[in-house]
Amino acid sequence: MTKIAAVLAALATLAFPASAFGELPAGSKAPMFSTQGALAGKGYAFNLQAALRKGPVVLYFYPKAFTHGCTLETKAFADAHDEFAAAGATVIGMSADDLDLLKRFSTEACRDKFAVATASPAIIDAYDVALELEGKASGMADRVSYVIGQDGRIAFVHSDMDYRDHVRLTLAAVKRLAAK
Repeated sequence: MTKIAAVLAALATLAFPASAFGELPAGSKAPMFSTQGALAGKGYAFNLQAALRKGPVVLYFYPKAFTHGCTLETKAFADAHDEFAAAGATVIGMSADDLDLLKRFSTEACRDKFAVATASPAIIDAYDVALELEGKASGMADRVSYVIGQDGRIAFVHSDMDYRDHVRLTLAAVKRLAAK
């Protein structure tokens, strides 16, 4: 039986990676935080509580600036920026990257449309988005997108290392919030 249990456990980790269960669930209270980031190549102070006073916030966590998937995802968020803004939402990308790298990324990938900010280890832990590689903490964030309503509650969560659906699904969630 031990051999069968080991095989089943191994198959379960392939079908359901740990990160698929790690993120905060919809309906839970979003952890409030302040951090430093970049907007249009300049330093930017971000405070989630202050941003929520203006409308819903899309926090999308990504592993590393200037990597293929992260750059394509960020460019897609930049392309959809006007639609998010029309629905009253603020978009902010979050990674463990340092501020100098984020300044470049905010201009080149974000196209000066929205801010990217540093996700400290405390923020990564609070949002339960630590990326594990080969069973070990990588120090990076997993690819998880949250839509947070003005009430501070998580309205929508999408966790998938494939970047392609994050913009479409978060925009739909923001539009549902705006329609209420």
